[in-house]
Amino acid sequence: MTVEVEDDGRGGLPAGTGYGIAGMRERVALLHGRFTAGPRPEGGFRVAARLPVPPAETR
Repeated sequence: MTVEVEDDGRGGLPAGTGYGIAGMRERVALLHGRFTAGPRPEGGFRVAARLPVPPAETR
């Protein structure tokens, strides 16, 4: 499964407390996925995660 979130770089300041990108990176790693986050060449920011999907169980 792939999840991507992008913005145009016009956001405000982060609100609240938490673990942010470091927390997302850690959670994706625990699921043996891939994670990237950073500025986009055309401006803005992108966060992307690719998570493995377990095979369907047979009965």
